[in-house]
Amino acid sequence: MNKLHLGLTCWKPESSWNARSLCDQASHAEQLEFDSYWLSENHFGNNAMPSPLTQLAAVSGCTSTIKLGTASYLLPIRHPIQAAEEVAVVDQLCNGRLILGLGRGMQESVFNAFGVDSKEKRKLFASHLAQMREAWNGNVIATENSSDNICLSPLPVQKGGPPLWIAAFGPLALKQVAELGLPYLASPMETLQELKDNYSRFNALLKEAGKSPPATVAIMRTVFVHDDPRLCNQVASTLAQQAGKFRRAKAADPRDWALIGNRTYVEDKIAEYRQALGVTHLIGSGRFPDVDSVAIKTSIENLAALNR
Repeated sequence: MNKLHLGLTCWKPESSWNARSLCDQASHAEQLEFDSYWLSENHFGNNAMPSPLTQLAAVSGCTSTIKLGTASYLLPIRHPIQAAEEVAVVDQLCNGRLILGLGRGMQESVFNAFGVDSKEKRKLFASHLAQMREAWNGNVIATENSSDNICLSPLPVQKGGPPLWIAAFGPLALKQVAELGLPYLASPMETLQELKDNYSRFNALLKEAGKSPPATVAIMRTVFVHDDPRLCNQVASTLAQQAGKFRRAKAADPRDWALIGNRTYVEDKIAEYRQALGVTHLIGSGRFPDVDSVAIKTSIENLAALNR
């Protein structure tokens, strides 16, 4: 089995506006030989991170090899040409290390704030993505004035744009991803059995659309790797309390959808996911507000050691 690509999300969300903190986290991940560092997008709540690309631009200057990703960049609430420009600039700044994780969005309040009809989100997503890919390929940008004859500049370092992964948490979203033939980024809240069911459905939809299965099989998991069972139980308890806030948190036991335990346990669980799904990329999330920073750092170092 090929080497697993391990990614890591920002684990100090309270410092999301602090460029130095983000750079320190990304640099630490790079030193530990993680393959990628990811920032999510969320608006208006505590620890909001409304502009992950802008924040990754800061991170690009203090890293050199680690890939930088968004999970996920919300297309329906943006103008496609402005979004294409921003992506191209960040890909230039990081010298082609960008992975663009894309999403449609879920919170009605976000769509309301940006004046977007949530019922149109899939249509807008498809239209915006098509325009962005055309722009990244250097094609003339369509405008109301046919004589404008304008093209995107600068273009991304990665020809045709960065790799695209699309978050999908339901049957309609899976169908849209399959029709595009792109990798789908699975929800961190789904159990292994739910992921098996979704990938079975996704592969059937790919076949129906005449698309080959993408080489990338990516999942996000909440991960805590520690030899102290007391801390592991504390993390599981915290996650159980938080789970009710999420629409898709069906499993009562966080260990059904999170990787929590000592190194041997987590290593075995990762192997189980790889065997069941053919996982090529695992993005670990380690935001635990009730756990001290020393324990979180130990968990991250333990996770990194599993892949060496």
